[in-house]
Amino acid sequence: MAAKPKSRSVLEPIADSAIDTSNSPIKSVSLSKLSDTETLIYLGTLSGTLLLYSLKYSQDSPPGISFLRRVSVSGTGNPVNSIHPLAHIGKVVVLCDGFLFLLDDKLLQPAKRISLIKGVTAFCRKFRSQKFGYNPFPQRSNGGSYTNHNYDNANNSNSNSLFAIGMGKKLVLAELILSGSLVILKEIQGIFDGIIMNLAWIDDSLVVGSKTGYYVYNCVNKQCVLIFSLPDSSSSPQLKLLARECRVLLMVDNVGIIVDTEGQPVSGSLVFKEVPDSIGEIGSYVVGVRNAMAELYHKKTGDCVQRFRVVGDGGGGLCIVKDEENESGKLLVITTCSKVMCYRKVSGEEQIKDLLRKKNFKETISLVEELQSEGELTKEMLSFVHAQVGFLLLFDLHFEEAVDHFLLSETMQPSELFPFIMRDPNRWTLLVPRNRYWGLHPPPTPLENVIDDGLTAIQRAVFLKKAGVETAVDDEFHLNPPSRADLLESAIQNMIRYLQACRDRDLTQSVGEGVDTLLMYLYRALNRVDDMERLASSENSCVVEELETLLNDSGHLRTLAFLYARKGMSAKALGIWRILARNYSQGSYYRGPEETGSTTENEDSTADLKVSSRNVIFGRETAALEASRILEESSDQELVLQHLGWIADINQMLAVQVLISEKRTDQLSPDEVIAAIDLKKVEILQRYLQWLIEEQYSDDTRFHTTYALLLAKSALETYEMELSTQNSVAGMLKNEMYVSEFGEDSIFETSVRERLQIFLESSDLYDAEDVLDLIEESELWLEKAILYRKLGHETLVLQILALKLEDCEAAERYCVEIGRPDAYMQLLEMYLDPKDGREPMFKAAVRHLHNHGEMLDPLQVLERLSPNMPLQLASDTILKMLRARLHHHRQGQIVHNLSRALDVDASLARLEERSRHVLINDESVCNSCHARLGTKLFAMYPDDTIVCYKCFRRQGESTSVTGRNFEKDPLAKPEHSSSLTAFSAELCTLIHLSSPVLPASADISVLLLLPSRPPWRRPSTGFRIIVSKDFSVDQTGWVGGDGCYNQILYIMAKVACSTTISKLKNGLVSSMVFDKVVPLLESLSEVHYLGVGCCQLGLKHINLLQKGNRPKATVHGVAHLLYNLCY
Repeated sequence: MAAKPKSRSVLEPIADSAIDTSNSPIKSVSLSKLSDTETLIYLGTLSGTLLLYSLKYSQDSPPGISFLRRVSVSGTGNPVNSIHPLAHIGKVVVLCDGFLFLLDDKLLQPAKRISLIKGVTAFCRKFRSQKFGYNPFPQRSNGGSYTNHNYDNANNSNSNSLFAIGMGKKLVLAELILSGSLVILKEIQGIFDGIIMNLAWIDDSLVVGSKTGYYVYNCVNKQCVLIFSLPDSSSSPQLKLLARECRVLLMVDNVGIIVDTEGQPVSGSLVFKEVPDSIGEIGSYVVGVRNAMAELYHKKTGDCVQRFRVVGDGGGGLCIVKDEENESGKLLVITTCSKVMCYRKVSGEEQIKDLLRKKNFKETISLVEELQSEGELTKEMLSFVHAQVGFLLLFDLHFEEAVDHFLLSETMQPSELFPFIMRDPNRWTLLVPRNRYWGLHPPPTPLENVIDDGLTAIQRAVFLKKAGVETAVDDEFHLNPPSRADLLESAIQNMIRYLQACRDRDLTQSVGEGVDTLLMYLYRALNRVDDMERLASSENSCVVEELETLLNDSGHLRTLAFLYARKGMSAKALGIWRILARNYSQGSYYRGPEETGSTTENEDSTADLKVSSRNVIFGRETAALEASRILEESSDQELVLQHLGWIADINQMLAVQVLISEKRTDQLSPDEVIAAIDLKKVEILQRYLQWLIEEQYSDDTRFHTTYALLLAKSALETYEMELSTQNSVAGMLKNEMYVSEFGEDSIFETSVRERLQIFLESSDLYDAEDVLDLIEESELWLEKAILYRKLGHETLVLQILALKLEDCEAAERYCVEIGRPDAYMQLLEMYLDPKDGREPMFKAAVRHLHNHGEMLDPLQVLERLSPNMPLQLASDTILKMLRARLHHHRQGQIVHNLSRALDVDASLARLEERSRHVLINDESVCNSCHARLGTKLFAMYPDDTIVCYKCFRRQGESTSVTGRNFEKDPLAKPEHSSSLTAFSAELCTLIHLSSPVLPASADISVLLLLPSRPPWRRPSTGFRIIVSKDFSVDQTGWVGGDGCYNQILYIMAKVACSTTISKLKNGLVSSMVFDKVVPLLESLSEVHYLGVGCCQLGLKHINLLQKGNRPKATVHGVAHLLYNLCY
């Protein structure tokens, strides 16, 4: 079924002329462009005559067609079947009576028949596309050869001189040379069914049409493929080269199929109303003519866009259409038996205007997109058309579609819509561009006027339609006329949508101010409060002067406050929030059900009251919150303190946040803030002082004392309140959290007493006596204990901890902190005699003896014990204390003797070093001046360097030739330092393996300080272990308690024994009777495991000496050593 034509003018006539054919109809037509201002038109008749017309056109005069001349081609009266101008050589090839004739382009010379070519049924010239880069056929320099040439080795030829000739069922490819002869390049036969009737040659592909069907032959691979067959009942085959896309249109009756060079369909079919007599191409359209009717179809869509009659006077006959057969052809010629007419394509702009005048907006946009895709329209023109369509739709009251087109336009300025929103003159009047586009719509006017004029036009159209007159108003408005309110709301909503989208563009400052300000106007017109507040509180370019009166008169004070705050007018914004908070508290603020979420229609008065109360709270809290956000960033101290009071009345947390905010550049003066805080707002003052002390690290004693006194007062009040309400409202005051009547919690998460205790412990800058005077008569015992401790009243602290609070662990920790034995004894006395008629605290006393018995004198403990104390409670503890005492005594003796042994060893090593001998011969030289020593005096340093006496006097006694200073960098020889080195290594290993308190990864270094007295007498001397990682030495210098200390003593004994045995082997120790050794070793087993270790070590070495047949004096030396070590 043929497509329904659309009313669009694509072709327009530019010139026509009558034809004098002597009653011989036109058979063929061809065009040849001579220049930009002249085109030749060749007409071939059925009687064999060739007519030449000239079409001239210029900008100064209208186009005109003039007759030039005529010439007879064959003289036989047979028709001229086809004409092929060769403009590049000034020739014309004509097919007539089965022969090819060659003429000059001006028809000045008679026709010349091309020899050896006859029986031609179809003839075409090769069309070479712009994308094709080569031609396969050779260019012959010597004409006249009729043999086929090798295709693969061919050189490029001029495609304008290559022809395909159909001769029955044979296809011949030939080249026209300058002499006027044809050189046959290739003959193809036996592959086509039927007589060749049509030909089209594009690049390497030949499309052949015969009675049986259409074929495509590839000149590269020499393959022929049947595209499709034609039924017997179909009309004669007809094909048309589409030069613009390098494709071919194949006709099957009235249906046209477009195929590519491989014979594949590439788009939809073109369905003509009737089988066309002739087919032409212009731009993106295909033209078919029949019976004096021309139809214009779009190649891609297949739509018939234009249909018109060729001859207006009703003349008929065969019509032929012809184009220029190139990619950029702009002319089209249609001939009848009596007239030749020239047409040209209407410009895209004129087509668009024509559609817009008819208000075919969808077709306009389709046409614009089509022209842009074809490169006939720029992107700027596309934006221009979208804007034009938008304005036309706007005045037709289609606001949504209008804004859609505005948004698609990239060149349209937002200021073009300002006159529709605000009446002129205004601040932005001069920014509005005076662009009337194509003058198709009225000038801008406010939306109210646009709607009124549109409604008037609708009413007029309804009246005219009733009278039978067609109008351009939509049928939708005819059937359902809209109301003014609905149209105005729709217009404002879509204007809002457009301005919102424009905010994301890169606008100038003035245009941005207009967009945001007018957007606020539109929000207010629809009462979109949330959008107004969102715009005002975000980054915007609104002009406050334009909106101030508007928002104030309409009652949108919140929006105005947000706007003031965003523009830096903090004082005005805070003034509005203060007014709003006062109005809310007076009950003048109410939020409707749509805002509170209450949707029940029948609510009782109690529910209404609760909702109203919640709304009041919500409004006051919001006002305070927004005001606090402004003040948090403000460094204006006067402004902050001015509004601090009413914010604190609503929410103390917000007031505190204002004071301690880190967002401001300059902090507030603490003295001014403290003076401005209401004394009734104690928690605010406490929190501010806490911030000053803990976060700002203030060391002002005034702030510390004031904070401590405030906490103490609050603690007293809280304690008294707890006592008074303990029975009646138990549990109401949980964790000191004050709850207001509206459910607001305290600003602190911890109790006031906990905060007081932490502060009293951590700070040393407050006046403890002032605080103590305040709470001395109260029951805040722990707080008083902390204060007494600060003042140094140890006895009072112990009394409170042990007797008032009965916190034994705290009392013992305090004794450890004091560190004196008398403190432990004082605590024991308090447990045994609490005074005030209280019973002795025997369990606490036993615990104290068990944990800290080593710090107590046993004799004093026995003297202090009460006769009434049950013996079984203290017997185990006293026994352990006595054993530990004896254990420490014996350990001290062992350490003393070990120290003596090491001192003897060091003295012996020094003596050996000083008594060394050195051999000097004739070759010996001074290590400093390198002079021979001979019989000179010399000196030797500990590093074995030898110098003459002269160099020795110059060097000094402490510095050798090598530069080493022995006073600062002592030299330890291996044989003399083996005991110390072995001791350090074994001590580190043993402590790592056996100590339960030392991490395995700890890096230990050992420093030996030999004690002259037992460690319990002089706790500051002895072995100190210095640990460099996550382990510290206690105050006494001993590590890990008794167990670790005993390990140290054991290792010392082992090292001493090993060293002495080595000396004993060299006979350096006096002898002693062996039978005294064994009883001695056995008696040492009573000294914990230390004695056992010494005994086992001594016996081991004695057995080794006996097995080695050593002298008896050596054994005596071992016994003497062990005797000295142990006693």
